[in-house]
Amino acid sequence: MTELPEHVQVNRDYWNSMAHQWTAAGECSWAGEPRWGIWGHPEGEVGLLPADMHGLDAVELGCGTGYGSAWMARRGARVVGVDISSAQLATARRLDTEHGLGITWVEASAEAVPRPDGSFDFALSEYGAAIWCDPYRWIPEARRLLRPGGRLVFLASSFWAAVCSPADGALPVTHRLERPYFGLHRLDWRDAVDEPGGIEFSLPIADWFRLFRQVGFAVEDFLELRAPAEATGVRFGIPAAWARDFPGEQVWKVRVAG
Repeated sequence: MTELPEHVQVNRDYWNSMAHQWTAAGECSWAGEPRWGIWGHPEGEVGLLPADMHGLDAVELGCGTGYGSAWMARRGARVVGVDISSAQLATARRLDTEHGLGITWVEASAEAVPRPDGSFDFALSEYGAAIWCDPYRWIPEARRLLRPGGRLVFLASSFWAAVCSPADGALPVTHRLERPYFGLHRLDWRDAVDEPGGIEFSLPIADWFRLFRQVGFAVEDFLELRAPAEATGVRFGIPAAWARDFPGEQVWKVRVAG
């Protein structure tokens, strides 16, 4: 058996240890309508999902508690949810049983999904693979999994959040550039002074475009999300006031080219 990369092992153990903290949020999301990101943008504003997914094979990469998979299943898709955390998948399976959606759950890294080439028409990640997997591994894997014309849509924290995060992991993000933009890739939060975590990933915008082109994706849209006017407080180290000055989150929508 091939040994998992360090960041995959670290993030698996991190999410297994804290999965219980996400149970209530997962239950709420399973029962509600799609809302995205840390500020809960409604689906009508960001358009991550096709309105009608009947006949589509869909995969959620880094599904966590699986609410994204549930939202796709309710739109008619045949869904597979993939996550490296057995504890997160335990919550997803329980909620699937309670809601009766019949989703398939796979314990695996989104960087190496045990499914044949061209298995899916649509791939989704809200955070999940989008920040916890190495883009130079999971983006090619998403391309492999998608059929001709297939689409990948993902929401992640932006490079602004990364470069404005103090190098020692102090929270919250600041209005200063705390780290270089060029060369941005791996962010190791295991020794953070506030809320030690796992290993995240972020790229400069030009590197995203280059990566998509190299693996055969064409960019359909790119969104930079702003905190709503009524938002207050700090969420996941992002103050609402900061997130009205800078886009703390971004959405990519890409399609298999050709």
